[in-house]
Amino acid sequence: MPEPVIADTKPLATELVEGKTYFFCTCGKSKTQPFCDGSHKGSDFMPHKFTAEKTGTAYLCMCKKTGNVPFCDGTHNSI
Repeated sequence: MPEPVIADTKPLATELVEGKTYFFCTCGKSKTQPFCDGSHKGSDFMPHKFTAEKTGTAYLCMCKKTGNVPFCDGTHNSI
């Protein structure tokens, strides 16, 4: 699989709403980071669908290399 584009080298604080479904960008090309806008079309990438477990701020991965998609796990510190 190709490498994703690194959208940023730090996580993005994002307000999530409990029970709401989101589509996290995995390709790094979306103009609506950290969420998918369909820019992956024609590639091997697919958005990561997730439902927020609670309302509040979450730190979503922008380097697209986290081991805990869609949440930042600090992987950006080694890029």
